[in-house]
Amino acid sequence: MSDPIVMARAGQRDVVLLPAMANRHGLIAGATGTGKTVTLQVLAEEFSRRGVPVFLADVKGDLAGISQPGGQSPKVRERVQQLALSGFVPAACPVTFWDVFGEKGHPVRATISELGPLLLARLLQLNETQAGVLNIVFRVADEHGLLLLDLKDLRAMLKYVGDEASALTTQYGNISPASIGAIQRGLLQIESQGGDKFFGEPALNLDDFMQTAEGRGIVNILAADRLMLAPRVYATFLLWLLNELFERLPEAGDLPQPKLVFFFDEAHLLFDEMPDALLQKVEQVVRLVRSKGVGIYFVTQNPRDVPESVLGQLGNRVQHALRAFTPADQKAVRAAAQTFRANPALNTEEVLTQLAVGEALVSVLDADGQPTVVERALIVPPRSQIGPVDASQRRAIIDGSIVAGFYEKAVDRESAYERLTGAVSSAPAQQAAPPVAPEKKGFFERLFGGDGAPPQAQAPEPAPLPRSEPRYRGGGRAPQSLGDIVVRTATRSITSNIAGTITRELVRGVLGGLLGGSRRR
Repeated sequence: MSDPIVMARAGQRDVVLLPAMANRHGLIAGATGTGKTVTLQVLAEEFSRRGVPVFLADVKGDLAGISQPGGQSPKVRERVQQLALSGFVPAACPVTFWDVFGEKGHPVRATISELGPLLLARLLQLNETQAGVLNIVFRVADEHGLLLLDLKDLRAMLKYVGDEASALTTQYGNISPASIGAIQRGLLQIESQGGDKFFGEPALNLDDFMQTAEGRGIVNILAADRLMLAPRVYATFLLWLLNELFERLPEAGDLPQPKLVFFFDEAHLLFDEMPDALLQKVEQVVRLVRSKGVGIYFVTQNPRDVPESVLGQLGNRVQHALRAFTPADQKAVRAAAQTFRANPALNTEEVLTQLAVGEALVSVLDADGQPTVVERALIVPPRSQIGPVDASQRRAIIDGSIVAGFYEKAVDRESAYERLTGAVSSAPAQQAAPPVAPEKKGFFERLFGGDGAPPQAQAPEPAPLPRSEPRYRGGGRAPQSLGDIVVRTATRSITSNIAGTITRELVRGVLGGLLGGSRRR
C-alpha cells in the first residue's frame, strides 16, 4: 500500500489522506485568499510523487510553479519550522502545459462529435426546442456518415438541415428556421470568445494525461487564466473531460491508489445554470468514475456551489475559512459545518470563521471508508515553488514535453463541410470533392449530382468518406463509403432500421449515450 499523504498537522499529529481512499473524491473550499490554491498544490505534488498523474486548471496562473523546486519563500520556511517537518526537501514535479488557445501550452482540441449535442446545447445556452433541432442535426450527420469535426462542419450541417427542413420534418420532427438561426448565433458568440480553437483535430487523447516520468506522475496544467473569460467554454471543457474519462477507462475496482486525479477549480462554473438532465448525468459519472480509478476534487469558494447530490459523494474535505458578513453567509457557514462528522472538542461553526490563512478544517476517509471526525489543522507547505514561472521556463518545459510538436500541427481533413459544399480539404492527402451543381438541393443530389439516385453498379464508385487519421496512440475506424450508405438507405427494412440504430448507440459508448457524445470516426 502506498504511504499516506500528509496533508496537514493538528497539534503534534499528522492528518493524512490514504491513497486507497483518494478516488472517493474530495472538496477543497474556502473564501478568496484563505489558502485553497496551496492546498491543491500540496495534494497534486504528493500524488505525483507516488506516480499518480494529475490534471489541474491553473485559473490564476500561479500553479505553474509546481514545475520548479521551492522552499525559498520565508512563509514556507516559517511553516516548516512551525510544524517541525523533518526531511523537508524542495522538489519540482514533472509537468505538461496545455492551453485551449495554444499560447501557454500544447493546444487542446475536441471534435464536435465528441462533445455531443447535450454538452453543446449547454455551451450554446439553447432551450429545449433548439436543443431538439441540434439533436436532429447530429442524427442526420450520423446516418449519412458525415464527420462533424469543427465549427464549419456544424454550420454546414445546420445550413443543410435548414434548407431541407420540409423534407426532414416528417422523419425527425419540426425544424424551425428560428431554431436554426439561434444555434448559428450561438456559434458566432462562441467563436468570438475564441472557442472555435477548441474544436478540431488532432483531438486530445486522454492517454497523454496518464503519463509518468522517472516514477513520478505527470502534472498536467491547463492554462485557464484566459479561458476563464469564456466561462461556458471552460465549464464545457471540464465536463467533456469527465465524459471522455468515463467512456475510455476500463473498470478497475478498488486500487491501492488512483490512476488519475482531477482538480476542477472554480467548480461553481460547472453547475451554474446546468439543465436538470445534464446534472443527473454528471451525478452518475461522478459516482461511477470512482470504480475506474479516477479521483475528482472540486475546488470552490463555498460548498453550496456544488449540488447536494454531488457534494454527498465527496468523502475527503478540506474547508478553509468562510466569511459571514450577511445572513446568507451565516446560513452557508452553518450548512458547511453540518456536513462534517462532529468533533466534541470543536465548535465547527464558530471555528469556520476564525481560521487563519493556511489553516483548515479537515475530514478524510479512514481505511473503512468512514469519514474521520473534523479537525482543525495547519496545511503543510508545498515542496515546489509557490507562484508563476517566467516565459522562458514555460517554453523550455513545452519544448521538452513528450507530446511536443504533435498537437501543434492542426489537421483539417475532409468532413461534413467539404462534403456538403464541395470545398477542397486543406489536409494534404485529401482530394477535391466533385463540384456541386448550385441548382441541386437534395442531399444525394448535392453529393452525386443527377436526380439523387444511388450510383448504378457499372458507375464508378463514389469517393469513400475519409478514414480517420491515427491518433497519437491507437487508431480510428473508417466510416462506410457513401455508396454503401445510399444503397442501404434505399433498401433497408424497418427491422434493419432498428438494428442500425442500436448498433450506432453501442458504438457511441456508455457515456456517449449518457451525455450525447459520440466516438471518433
